Amino acid sequence: MPGIDKLPIEETLEDSPQTRSLLGVFEEDAAAISSYTQQLFQAMQRIYDAQNELSAATHLTSKLLKEYEKQRFPLGGDDEVMSSTLQQFAKVIDELSSCHAVLSTQLADAMMFPITQFKERDLKEILTLKEVFQIASDDHDMAINRYSRLSKRRDNEKVRCEVMEDVYTSRKKQHQTMMHYFTALNTLQYKKKIALLEPLLGYMQAQISFFKLGSENLTQQWEDFLSTIGTSVQNVRREMDGEVDVMQQTIQDLEQASDILYMPDPDPSKIPINRNLTRKAGYLNTRNKTGLVSSSWDRQYFFSQGGNLMSQARGDVAGGLVMDIDNCSVMAVDCEDRRFCFQITSFDGKKVAILQAESRKDCEEWIATINNISKRIYLSENPEEIAARVNQSALEAVTPSPSFQQRHESLRPSTQGRPRAARSSSQSSMGCESPALSSLSLDSLVAPDTPIQFDIISPVSEEYASQAKSGGQGSRTNPFGESGETPSEDSEDSILHQLYIVRFLGCMEVRASESADVVYETMRQILAARAIHNIFRMTESHLLVTCDCLKLIDPQTQVTRLRFPLSSIVLVASHQENKRLFGFVLQTAGGRADGQPVSVCYIFESNNDGEKICDSVGLAKQIAFHSEMDRRASEKQKELDKAKEKQQEELSKQKQIEKDLEEQSRLIAASARPSPAAADGQVLVLSNSQSEDSDAGEEGRKKGESDA
Repeated sequence: MPGIDKLPIEETLEDSPQTRSLLGVFEEDAAAISSYTQQLFQAMQRIYDAQNELSAATHLTSKLLKEYEKQRFPLGGDDEVMSSTLQQFAKVIDELSSCHAVLSTQLADAMMFPITQFKERDLKEILTLKEVFQIASDDHDMAINRYSRLSKRRDNEKVRCEVMEDVYTSRKKQHQTMMHYFTALNTLQYKKKIALLEPLLGYMQAQISFFKLGSENLTQQWEDFLSTIGTSVQNVRREMDGEVDVMQQTIQDLEQASDILYMPDPDPSKIPINRNLTRKAGYLNTRNKTGLVSSSWDRQYFFSQGGNLMSQARGDVAGGLVMDIDNCSVMAVDCEDRRFCFQITSFDGKKVAILQAESRKDCEEWIATINNISKRIYLSENPEEIAARVNQSALEAVTPSPSFQQRHESLRPSTQGRPRAARSSSQSSMGCESPALSSLSLDSLVAPDTPIQFDIISPVSEEYASQAKSGGQGSRTNPFGESGETPSEDSEDSILHQLYIVRFLGCMEVRASESADVVYETMRQILAARAIHNIFRMTESHLLVTCDCLKLIDPQTQVTRLRFPLSSIVLVASHQENKRLFGFVLQTAGGRADGQPVSVCYIFESNNDGEKICDSVGLAKQIAFHSEMDRRASEKQKELDKAKEKQQEELSKQKQIEKDLEEQSRLIAASARPSPAAADGQVLVLSNSQSEDSDAGEEGRKKGESDA
């Protein structure tokens, strides 16, 4: 049924902590279903009890109405009419009482029976299987513990056979019990829906049959709805039956196929050893020192994750780091009290781990896997193919100790001349591979004869701009693509701040920057160059993505190592297969002597998905683009406002000039009008200032007329 998660029956034999964690989720769900079902059962029980009480009360009412005529009341006027009326009511109520009794029977069959059966049968079956599975798991752990403590002496062969038979029996019992327990939990998801829908369906159908005399339209609507629910319940039941059949068939197939895996040390001729693995997981015993000469062994689930070896105990949500196995050394060791042991030593020799596998096959596969991881083969595009080519050389690097070799030589396939053939094959494969790697030619996407920088030489500080300026125009281009311009300060109120843990793999100059193929080609050449020159160290940094730039920050000192302006990043892409690899192309203007821009591709490895980082950079560029458009629109609006203000000032000046001209014209007209004193023969003498004002007014008037 869509939307229902299932416990993987195929992983019951491995019994990993992830499977146990998923089992815990299903057990919590089963407990929640049990609690909710108990509450729902109590509520439906109250409905059923109330219906029985209603049926009994209705029958009692009808009986009392029939006995009315036998009553003798002192004021019994019009008793015959009242008695006849009440007899009619008693007849109707008696029919209703019969309907209520039928309804009670229907509720008992259709509502209470399914939920009671689910509560008493299905949920108790889950609890019983849980107890049986816990007992089988404990027995298996005890058998494995006894098997792990077997001595290597030959004189206890009988004890060894008994212990191995005990392991076989307990493991088979645990596997079968676990598969049936998983099947019951998976089936519970279907039974839960049926147990919730069937009682409600029976309740509604009983009510509809009770109210059959009601509204025909309403009854028809409810019948259509309930018919649909009934069809859905039948479909779920059929699908559940089909799923149960599939799970039963899966159990049968797994029981047949897993019979050989129940033995702790299977025959290598039946199950071959795979030496081309780059990932492995399984239970191992790890030795812990408890004193100067004493030690204890703990059984934990180990798995490889990239270049790290992780361990996880039962009940833990996630695994913890045991050690970094990049460039480590691994070899089989001879322990005094244990078999199938091997030792892992970190690249600096400061950390050593001694682990015990369950069988010789498992031990050799772990050694081969860790050896492949230490050579960083997992970073290549086809790790298993490359691991197959270097398989023989890996075996020579992990040669077991003489005592281990002599004691277990009888278990190895007897083929004469095998080491010589392996050595010659290894030499021939390496001889064919080295010229191919050394003759790598740069594609048209990458600039020819370009050196590759594998590490960050010096951190970029805030004084980098002054150093770049003092270098002059004749200085060589920075291999990281940084220009000599003063880096702008990042805005503290940037709306985007995303931090990722990355490791710098290398950078090199490229030709093209339009297609993601240039990033893929740069990744290929940098990884190939690292493999050729045995460069395994990588500088870990924090990559900060903001709306202005990308920053590489030292995780310890918090010093900015590199700063990449967001406007100079023209391309960003992640690897198509290895999602942890990503890169971007940084283009700087005027980096060459002829003024042409320089494009440099930077390659990183991240703990996260590279596509998420690419999406973050794309989001930052979009935010920066919209911010730039808003800034330009704001500047344009300011320019328009300034032009409008300037135009308003010009208009106000023009109005002021017109007003001054009108005032001057009025003064001139007033001075030219004859005064009464002149009419009496008196002479009006104008002063020089007045004459000048009149001349100026005349000139202003003429100028205004010419302007008009």
